[in-house]
Amino acid sequence: MNYYHYDVPDDSPLRGITFTTEGEELTALWFDDQKDVKEIEFTCVDNVAASDTKRWLDMYFSGRDPGFTPKLRAVGTEFRKTVWEMLLNIPYGHTMTYGEIAAGISESMSAQAVGGAVGHNPIAIIIPCHRVIGSDGSLTGYAGGLDKKAYLLELEK
Repeated sequence: MNYYHYDVPDDSPLRGITFTTEGEELTALWFDDQKDVKEIEFTCVDNVAASDTKRWLDMYFSGRDPGFTPKLRAVGTEFRKTVWEMLLNIPYGHTMTYGEIAAGISESMSAQAVGGAVGHNPIAIIIPCHRVIGSDGSLTGYAGGLDKKAYLLELEK
């Protein structure tokens, strides 16, 4: 597994981002304040996945829809993967509620079950869990913190 660091714009509350790749796939992406990154040995040589991820992040943080998704390998249960696929289909600049995602999976699916899967998203921002909101339009539940969620949604306008 290769570890990379990405410096976010100075005006954001995100501080920094760390991501991992295996082969040509992005496997994880998180905010530096979510995990201790002091002991990580970062990789200096980019691979296709790292280059694509950095290019995606550069476009995203410049306020543009990147228009592509790096090749991903998100590890989780089949249910979680189904939810994460739904998240990937939320367009840039749009939001969906937990209930809407649940209804898109099954008539009997609960918004709470979807919330649990969203909360275990291993590839923040690129699998856009920040685009999921409460049924009343409120910003709810974000592993990185609601300030980061608000910033990302504002960035996308």
